[in-house]
Amino acid sequence: MNEETESLVGLINQLVDPVPPAPVPLVPQTWGWVALALLLLALLIWGLWRRHRRHLANAYRRAALAELGRAGTTAELAAVLRRAALAAYPRVEVASLTGADWTAFLTRTGRRRFPDTAGEELRRAPYRAPGAAPSPELRRAAEHWLKTHRAAPSAPRREAPA
Repeated sequence: MNEETESLVGLINQLVDPVPPAPVPLVPQTWGWVALALLLLALLIWGLWRRHRRHLANAYRRAALAELGRAGTTAELAAVLRRAALAAYPRVEVASLTGADWTAFLTRTGRRRFPDTAGEELRRAPYRAPGAAPSPELRRAAEHWLKTHRAAPSAPRREAPA
């Protein structure tokens, strides 16, 4: 044996460097991950589609709320409510409603009871002076109904005419 192999430095010099491992790939190696990614992508697309449909379905609400802000008389406010109801529900269900039946419909389809004083003011709207302004309570009740009513699921949605 020579002197190089007997010393520690000589033995270290004889060591062979290990082969580096193959790089770890950054893409999934199994089909399960690909399937999960496709499922998540499909759920994302479905969620965006539903959100878009809901946005289109509520166009009449946005239009009615904008009109409600411009309504200066009780009769105009009553017309805004009527048009929104006609856009959200079948015409045969809404068009013939008057008086107590109309306010009962607003209570039934809203998230809370339509206030009695606001309902009474709404029922008397056609018989009031043409320039009579709506009370703040009626305006708040109409705004709340427009924002929170449950539209008929099978009713065709149309944007309320301006």
